[in-house]
Amino acid sequence: MLKQVSIYAENKKGCFQNITGILRKNDINILGSVTNDSAEYGIIRMVVSDPERCIEVLGAAGYICKTTHVLGIECPDAVGALDNILKSLYESNINVNYIYLSFNRESGLPIMVMHTDDVYAVENILVNKGYKSI
Repeated sequence: MLKQVSIYAENKKGCFQNITGILRKNDINILGSVTNDSAEYGIIRMVVSDPERCIEVLGAAGYICKTTHVLGIECPDAVGALDNILKSLYESNINVNYIYLSFNRESGLPIMVMHTDDVYAVENILVNKGYKSI
């Protein structure tokens, strides 16, 4: 199980770089990220090397942040790998709220970072189907 940091940020020039600069200064590595934006604000979702420290330093800089548990499922680097994971979830009547890509620095394999309504149950389903949870 991974802990994701969600950062609520103003949609303006330099904001994302300011966040990455703060993380860099505090030796926090971004392991995976996705952004969703609207006209004025966006949500930056990240899996980072130190989520607690990330929340602390970004909060001190005035950003609103929260953590959420997400699944990290390692998958083969092959055509159809994500489709197979999603098919398994569909067959188990599971909805995926969002998904983004990272990779396992040790094995070099892709990791699908995903959020569902019950990440613990979904992790159990996928592990029982032979997938590796990070």
